[in-house]
Amino acid sequence: MTKTAKISRSRLTSADAALDANALELFARIAQAGSFAQAARELGLTRAAVSRRVAAIEAAVGLALFARSTRSLGLTEAGRRLHARARAVHEAAEGARLALRSQRDQLGGTLRISAPLSFGRHVLAPLLARFQALHPALRYELFFTDRRVDLLREGLDLAFRITERPPEDWVAQPVLRFAVRAYGAAGQAVLPSPRALAGLPCLLIGQNEEARPGHWHHADGAAEGVMLQAVAWGNDMDSLMEMARHGTGIVLLPDFCVVPASGLIDLLPGWCLRVDQGEWVHALTLPQPAGSETARALVRFVRDALAVPAA
Repeated sequence: MTKTAKISRSRLTSADAALDANALELFARIAQAGSFAQAARELGLTRAAVSRRVAAIEAAVGLALFARSTRSLGLTEAGRRLHARARAVHEAAEGARLALRSQRDQLGGTLRISAPLSFGRHVLAPLLARFQALHPALRYELFFTDRRVDLLREGLDLAFRITERPPEDWVAQPVLRFAVRAYGAAGQAVLPSPRALAGLPCLLIGQNEEARPGHWHHADGAAEGVMLQAVAWGNDMDSLMEMARHGTGIVLLPDFCVVPASGLIDLLPGWCLRVDQGEWVHALTLPQPAGSETARALVRFVRDALAVPAA
């Protein structure tokens, strides 16, 4: 009698190994996200890691599963055939996670968080208070500073950074788009254009004893350059805002610092100052498995609270 052959794990083909449950769920999530970048953010991985895993799957099965272009990501015919089964695996895994989620709803421990001083004070602190109310066992160690923080050396779980080039070895998610505008005390006359700032006293962040150029852009595409002369400067934005409220000068600061009750008005509606760091605040977390699940949960909360659309 012929015995049924037993196939050991070591004899599985590379295609079998490439299409295990984890690979199928990854494939389904990428197809659902519509881009490697968005899938990477949702999975807590770097985009490069997602690209490598997809390349390994396609190489093992010998078929292209995704049709790529510079602007979009779609499925090939082979990818569409695989998608139905991969989606079933993903839905089963997600159902299992939902069944266990109640055990993780109450987050705890200590999160070490870094953020620029202005963003930390005016945007992040109120959100941290709301998040902590949902998770009373959670604690924060906060580093609100404009100093460039070494994320790994200082043992941070989460960093918020104003940058247009996030580090590639961290998972970066945009959480807030902002603009730097010119604000003055309520009752001041609106300026006709940025050139009107020439010769006016400005309150500037940083070391600005000498006049410096400012490049302004309007929502309609217009652009103007002007030399900005500081009457006061430094690293304390709140102090400069207070001086502006008392009529000392015109303060240039991110719009997320200004609320209707601040006593400041936008003196150049439609205009914003171009800054070298970019116009987005990003949240940076370590990729899985090293990254903190609590940190990722906080990032999701911040993105939802600030209504950041999916990329």
